[in-house]
This record gives sequence, C-alpha cells and structure tokens, in this order.
Amino acid sequence: MKRRRTGRVGTELAFPCARAMRSGAGRRPMLPEDAVLFDGYLPVPIVPRGELHRPSAGTDRLPDAVPDGCPGPRSAEAVARRLRQHFDGRLHLPGAIGYDVGRSAWRRDLDQQPLLVAEVADAADVARAVLTAREFDVPVGVQATGHGTIRPTDDGVLLNLSRMAYVDVDPVRATARVGGGARWGDVVAAAARFGLAPISGTSSALGVAGYTLGGGVGWLSRRHGFAADSLLRAEVVTAAGNRLVAGPDDDADLWWALRGGGGNFGVVTELLLRLYPVREVYGGVAYFPGERAGEILACHRDHAAGLPDELTTALTLLRLPDAPGVPEPLRDRAVVAVRVCHTGPTARGRRALAPLLAVAGPPLVGGYAPMTWPETAGLEDPQPGPQLVREHTDLFRGLSDELIEVLLAEVGGSGTARSPISVVELRHVGGALGRPLADGGPSGHRDATYALIAVAPHLRAADLAVARGHMAAFARRLRPYATGGVLLNFLSDPSRTMAAYRPADLGRLAALKRVYDPENIFHRNHNIPPGP
Repeated sequence: MKRRRTGRVGTELAFPCARAMRSGAGRRPMLPEDAVLFDGYLPVPIVPRGELHRPSAGTDRLPDAVPDGCPGPRSAEAVARRLRQHFDGRLHLPGAIGYDVGRSAWRRDLDQQPLLVAEVADAADVARAVLTAREFDVPVGVQATGHGTIRPTDDGVLLNLSRMAYVDVDPVRATARVGGGARWGDVVAAAARFGLAPISGTSSALGVAGYTLGGGVGWLSRRHGFAADSLLRAEVVTAAGNRLVAGPDDDADLWWALRGGGGNFGVVTELLLRLYPVREVYGGVAYFPGERAGEILACHRDHAAGLPDELTTALTLLRLPDAPGVPEPLRDRAVVAVRVCHTGPTARGRRALAPLLAVAGPPLVGGYAPMTWPETAGLEDPQPGPQLVREHTDLFRGLSDELIEVLLAEVGGSGTARSPISVVELRHVGGALGRPLADGGPSGHRDATYALIAVAPHLRAADLAVARGHMAAFARRLRPYATGGVLLNFLSDPSRTMAAYRPADLGRLAALKRVYDPENIFHRNHNIPPGP
C-alpha cells in the first residue's frame, strides 16, 4: 500500500516554507508524547456538518486582514506574500520551472497564465489557498494531471494537487482511500495486490478525482455503473474554506452533487472508493480492415441488447498515418479497432464475442486472451502526449444504417479533402449504467447505448480553424441521430455542459451550488452557475 507523501520534492522553492518563517509565537505547539501525528503534520480536524473550523491561536491561522481590509494589488507577488506565511506546500511564480510544469494542460491550446501555481501539501493548504484567492478576488482553478482542463485559470490561483497522491487499500472492506492528486495507475496497482479493482479510467495516467466527479466510465462500468456510483465518501474544501466530509450520513446533499457534478462544489482532497473482486479478465484489442467497418458496426448493433453486462466493447474507426510507429499492416489505411474486456469466465467471453468476430474476419494485428486487471491498461494505445486537438462527443440509443454511413464517410475519406477527424470511437454503454440507483448522483444520461468521441488529433496552430469547421459540420450530420445528451468526462466544449444532466438533476445542482458556492468561486470547469 502506498502511504501519504507529504515531503518536499526537488530543489525549487519560490519562497521559504512556512515552518522556516514562523517566529516563536507562530510555531506549532508542543504535543504530548502520546499525541498522534500524520506524517509529521499536526492534524486539522475534519468538520462533518459544515461548521467552520477555527484554529486555535498560533496553529495554522490564516493571516490577519490588513488594516484597511484591502488585500493590496492583485499581483503574483502580493498573493504569494499573503499566502506563503502559512503554506506548507510550494508556490511557483511566473518564470520558475515549477510554474510552467504546474500550469501546463494536456490540451496545448489552453495556455493558461495563472498568477501563481500553488502546489499544495494537504487539505489545510487547499483551504488557505482558496481563502487567499477569495480575499484578493481572483479565480481558483484545480489541476492534478491536466487531462480535464477545459477552461484556463488566467490571473488566478491554480491549485496543483499532484503531491496528494497517496492510496490506502482496505482489503477487508474492499475500499480504497485515495488522495485528491492520485492517478488511476497508482490505485489499480495497489488494489491488484488483493485481487481488487476500481472503476478506473481506460488510461492509467488519468486523475482519480476529476474522473470520478465527472461520472467516470471504464471497463467495469457496464457491470458496476459509473465510477461516481462507487464514491462512498469525500473530503472537500468548500468555497468558504470549510473542510467537510460528504457521505450518506454527513452532508448527503453535497455527496449527491459530487457524484457527477464535477468540480463545482469544492476541492475534493480525499475520496473513499468501493473496489470490486477482479483478478483476471478476457480481453485485448484487434485491428480489422476498414472495409469491414460497416458490417462490424451493424453486427454489434444487432447484438447489443443481448450482450452480457460482463462484456464491454469499444469500436474505433481509425485512419492511420504512414509512420514508423505504426505496425506495417496498419500503415496509411483505415481500420477498425475492437477493444474488449470481459470480466466473467473466459469461455463465456469467447461465446459472447463470437458473432462479432465471425463478421469481422481475421484481424490484421492483435487478438484476445486472458489477462490480469492491471494488464487492461494495454487495451488503449499508449497515452498520447500533450497536443492541439479538436473533439466532439454525443450519445446514441442505437446505430441506424444512416448513422453508420455518416461515420464511415468521415473517417474513410481520401485525397486533399480528407477530414482532419481521424478517430471516431463508439463505446458500448448501457448495462448497469442504464439502471439508476435509489441514492445515485447526477452522473450521466442512463438511456444511451453508445457514447461517441470524435477526435482531430495532432493539429498545428494553423490547422485549428479548418479542424473546427470540419468538427462542427460533422456534429451537424450526427445531430438527427443523437439523444442530445453527453457524458461530462467526454466533453471538451464548456458551452455544452448543461447537456450532461437531466433537467431535474440540473435544477437540484444549481440549487446546491448556491448553498456551497454562492459566489461561483469554482467556475474554471464545466460550470453550473448558482440557481436563484
């Protein structure tokens, strides 16, 4: 099991750490010999019902207000000077190496320019940073891995949670206690030691918190639901600087909102997740000729309703380049990648997949076999590096012949008029995702059979306008067949955020936003404004 890591890393310190600056009056008090320390830090109480925790004198107090009540100019130096006195993490200002690393988003068209990057050490640091940002009336953004960044935190405080990456597994209760900066690869590895698995992202590099708060659809979802459905408890720093525990017995409304409401209600610093017994699965990825794509999609459609919940498939139409990194049989051609994960017995998985493979014919590359749960990370292509991309997502209840023709025409084109969209993935959803829980959160639309993600990857700046036009035209061709809803984690366009929720859930989320963040402090995300 991984333990909480709070020690400082590296050599860069934009400012001295808090302990080095405290005078005698501000030092931590002496503790009794039997007092319990967590990794050398004085524990700050978690307040379960919304009361503001008021530290005792001399212990982690926020700076007193300046005499005239004005925090001074909104410069990086002013904000850092205010925050650094009582901050145990590291502050990175423009020009420092840590600043550029901390602000970088996976989507390179998001060149965010925060006042500073606050690399927090713990939840107390998060609270101090949020309150300092409010004092200076500047935005607050949250980032750990950068994958989910869809709005830049310009001229604000960007919280980086990457140091809060601990994972503690309880094999008896089948749960994992996970820090707000952890990635799925860490959780999968820790849980696998006990024959357990989380509802994790298809990439091990994805951040746990952002994925879970946005719903989360993975290889176990058709069997066990959204990742958010497995969120048992969360520790949250709210816009008021309060540190709350949200769960079925404490702040149940906040717990409901967190399970699909994204980062609108606070900064989640710790999650308690349910794990599931999974040791071995039957799966893999195989690539078939693009000429078989129509038959493959139609066959999957015809059998989708009868496929077991244990079987999850993703059908991806790809147009691959003639490049050294592409296997020779796939170079410079259109193909169909069929990714498979079956969590039941191997023989049953083979039987469920047999009709599709009979239509697909022999693969060009790849195949299917038993594998351990950590090996399912290989079902996806290697995680692409940061790049300029354009994306679109939709949900469908089925695949009509007309819709299949639209998809094939987009990826299968050739010549100078070829679309920059070279990836169109259809993930088979349904199963447990389609069965609402009695106490479930607002995650996703549960009436869809397929979730589509279309990508125009590896663009140059000069290509963005053309790619945007192609993607908009493609979206218009899809519209007659789509449900109108989207899954939040697949969405990169913040103007479509409201489409991720059912109307009743959206109304409740807006009302709760007014309770927990009435000033909309947390809005550099898929934002839900406070309701009236």
